[in-house]
Amino acid sequence: MCTYVPNPPSIFNCSKTLDVLVLLNAPLSLNTHSTYFCLKKDWKLMSTSTFCCGKLYISEARNKFALESIERAAKQFPDAPIVNEFKDETYNRVGYTLVSLSSDSLKNAVFSMAKAAYEVIDLDLHTGSHPRLGVVDHICFHPLAATSLEQAATIARAIAKEVGSMLKVPCYTYGAARKDQRSLDAVRRELGYYKPNASGQQWSGGLQAAVLPLEPDEGPAQVVKAKGVVVIGATKWVDNYNVPVFCSDIGTVGRIARRVSGRGGGLASVQSLALVHDNNVIEVACKMLEPSEVGGEQVQGLVEELGAQACVKVGKGYFTDLSPDAIVQTYFKLTSSS
Repeated sequence: MCTYVPNPPSIFNCSKTLDVLVLLNAPLSLNTHSTYFCLKKDWKLMSTSTFCCGKLYISEARNKFALESIERAAKQFPDAPIVNEFKDETYNRVGYTLVSLSSDSLKNAVFSMAKAAYEVIDLDLHTGSHPRLGVVDHICFHPLAATSLEQAATIARAIAKEVGSMLKVPCYTYGAARKDQRSLDAVRRELGYYKPNASGQQWSGGLQAAVLPLEPDEGPAQVVKAKGVVVIGATKWVDNYNVPVFCSDIGTVGRIARRVSGRGGGLASVQSLALVHDNNVIEVACKMLEPSEVGGEQVQGLVEELGAQACVKVGKGYFTDLSPDAIVQTYFKLTSSS
């Protein structure tokens, strides 16, 4: 299905010639779940080998020097700019979103950021209220526009091979990056991701096991505590949505989170977890695997309903990243001015 915008206003100019979409004096019109951009009159659609989004979740948000070093590494690849950053100091975690029309640029930018992170962050010294398995905890790729999921998976597999062989970090792949389509959740459960190892529902220090309970797909079989392990995959678009609950009882909010998730009999394709935040707030952190079918409004409504039953106040939730439409528009704005 294609969506056309009649007489769209001019927001930015973009005249890229890298066998990609060329936008002429018009904003981007993108149906998130379509495989095509729809252009009107002056817009030209050109074939592209890849148009992908890469996301890195790194276990650091409090060390300004470390974050600056990681972001500086990305700037070596202007064709793969950072289009969004989500930083949470309580979780001590940052998420970066990069986009590129070049698979090589995207892969190289992601690898460069990961390498910088391992150089400036010691997982043994890390503490936060968000689970994590490594300095670079998670890397995922999502196809945009007409790019196939397999093209995104190719980048994921290449990154896993390089991180494993060059940075000597055990790598686990998931989703389209594996033949068996193993899920991210399945990997995390086998590695004990969801179990806090410190008081106050905190995760602290490096991985304790010298021998990993699951054989890595790439990299060494032994883990260095200062680095941890990384999970790398490719899937279609996923939304992350967090809902604050004004309550200090992790048991109460944990029960709400379980009832929201598909695993707990709640919303299909939703995974959820109760995470301690700050000022007597615990968040129901939700991953929506099929956001076109179950989105933020449904999650918000169910958390509010369950909160009312538990006699706790529920705040307005928020997405941790831009929408695919906004990501693409931001990308073209950034690259058209460079």
